[in-house]
Amino acid sequence: MKKTVAEYRVDHLQILDPEGKVVSELPAFARDTDELLTMYRSMSLVRTFDTKAINLQRTGKLGTYASCLGHEATHVGVGAAMAPEDVFAPMYREYGAQMWRGVKMSEILLYWGGDERGNNFAGPKHDFPWCVPIATQCLHAAGAAMAFKLRGEKRCAVSSIGDGGTSEGAFYEALNLAGAQQLPAVFMVVNNKWAISVPLHLQTAAETLAQKAIAAGMPGIQVDGNDVIAVRAAVSAALERARSGGGPALIEAMTYRLSDHTTADDATRYRPKEEVEEAWGFEPLIRIRRYLMNEGLWDEQREQQMLEECAREVDAAVDEYLATPRMPVSAMFEHMYATLPEAMQEQLETAVRYEGTNGSGH
Repeated sequence: MKKTVAEYRVDHLQILDPEGKVVSELPAFARDTDELLTMYRSMSLVRTFDTKAINLQRTGKLGTYASCLGHEATHVGVGAAMAPEDVFAPMYREYGAQMWRGVKMSEILLYWGGDERGNNFAGPKHDFPWCVPIATQCLHAAGAAMAFKLRGEKRCAVSSIGDGGTSEGAFYEALNLAGAQQLPAVFMVVNNKWAISVPLHLQTAAETLAQKAIAAGMPGIQVDGNDVIAVRAAVSAALERARSGGGPALIEAMTYRLSDHTTADDATRYRPKEEVEEAWGFEPLIRIRRYLMNEGLWDEQREQQMLEECAREVDAAVDEYLATPRMPVSAMFEHMYATLPEAMQEQLETAVRYEGTNGSGH
């Protein structure tokens, strides 16, 4: 005899459709006009910053940079949902969440300019630095969540990862631990459809990435990642559940990478032009702006004023970054080891000998 022993489903949450129309019940925070406008301004600031950062890289004033174009709603939604005492373990392009939590734009520029002082955040000192190794940040979040549980602290750990990262062992290990130990953790999967040049359908046979939560014994939900209200609502619910002892959750945010993977990438070599053009029709700033205008909360005059303010704010951050005195080349060796290994000592001596000979800088 064969019988069904378990059944599962994955829900999809959308509150604003691409036209900015409300299709689900608005959460309480979305009825606060000031809060909505703050979120929209944050998304606009992130986009202004992102554009400037790419220009800095193209003019030799920044190293390789990972753009977040198209991810603004997911990033700001995550940051706005988190409490200051929570811990964020980001991957390498989560600027919107980090800026909401207090990371300075000049620090982001320092990091991509090759200066580790950019990881010494002015904002949440307890947040983890950027994580370039794929998926290891999920383990960092699980470890932090374990500590919170052991200490009896009402704090949560949030990690973010791309769709490609969900193929890594570290991702599954983190989910398994969090599920088995019922840790206060939220795993945010930013599904932008492409893992560098690998499309999602070559990455996994799973119908959704949210369903990867099921094997770990935690709830998984898919959310419209271009809808900042839906993202914040989903993350807030997961955090509230985790904070009250309900255990971890996984959220898959459906969005699209409108940029190259990094400034070292050329997405036109592998991604159809038509696909990108279609995605621009669903990009996140349009729908929240349409909603605000439809509600009479926004107009073109205020839009232009806000964009000018964002530009001035970004320019000030760039000036601060460019005016920061460079660290000596030895700095990159000094913070890693208490006692420098012999092989590294030789590299240090070589680096110091040729310091400044290539003319590079901020």
